[in-house]
Amino acid sequence: MNLKKRIIQAKGLQGFLISAVLIFAVNGTAAAGGLFGPPQPTSKEAGGLHTGIGYGYHEDQYRKDTDHTIRQNQVYSEAGYGANNLGIYGRIGISDLKILDAFRSTQASTTTSKNELKDDWKFFGTLGGQGFYPFNRTFGIGAFLQGSYYFQDFTDDISGTHNGARFTTELKVKNLWDVNFGIGFQATVPNDIKLYVGPFLYRSQARISPSVNIPGLPFSAGEGTIRNKTNIGGFSGIDVPLARGFHLVVEGQYSERFSVGTAVTYSY
Repeated sequence: MNLKKRIIQAKGLQGFLISAVLIFAVNGTAAAGGLFGPPQPTSKEAGGLHTGIGYGYHEDQYRKDTDHTIRQNQVYSEAGYGANNLGIYGRIGISDLKILDAFRSTQASTTTSKNELKDDWKFFGTLGGQGFYPFNRTFGIGAFLQGSYYFQDFTDDISGTHNGARFTTELKVKNLWDVNFGIGFQATVPNDIKLYVGPFLYRSQARISPSVNIPGLPFSAGEGTIRNKTNIGGFSGIDVPLARGFHLVVEGQYSERFSVGTAVTYSY
């Protein structure tokens, strides 16, 4: 392959990656434990620590008999270590939770004071690992595995009437977790900016139960399990070096619904 063809191919892939980043960033609404990040570890190649802070808006659809849209805002801190294109990291953060139509009645005889479950900040933890293989100075491929667990339950309560009689009930979401595995393709463009895109597999579930069974409410048959509706998705992002070891990462993800997140990291 001559030099001219290589330049054309490189420009074509670069254009595709930039387009993917823009599509996700504009349309986006990060998997539940935050960003996946670029395939190449954030830490210095010779070895070292990194820290960071991040924010993610996560939206997805979960199913138990019917579909329910889940939304989360997450803030987290991260610490990790990497060397020779391998890296591990851990995160600790807080997240809210909203489940649309969790209290919407399907019977005229049952009315409720609101339709959605909403609870504020609960702690979660995330562990992840990644590996990267560079084809050359510009292109490379990597893989990651990331899992998150929520240490606290999400709860909300409502009041209403059933056949004219008043009631109150509480809905609890517990043992919420997710696992993600993905492959990312990376291109390093001028100014050491990294563009990346790839597919991922995703599994998340939780136990959900009402304190009182009320006819007509979506979750009224005892404790059950809700799971994400779609198990495959795509992600794309950009990593921009800032001054003195700092990096800015912006990433979009899609699996049934769009998610988006951003983080600032520092390599020691």
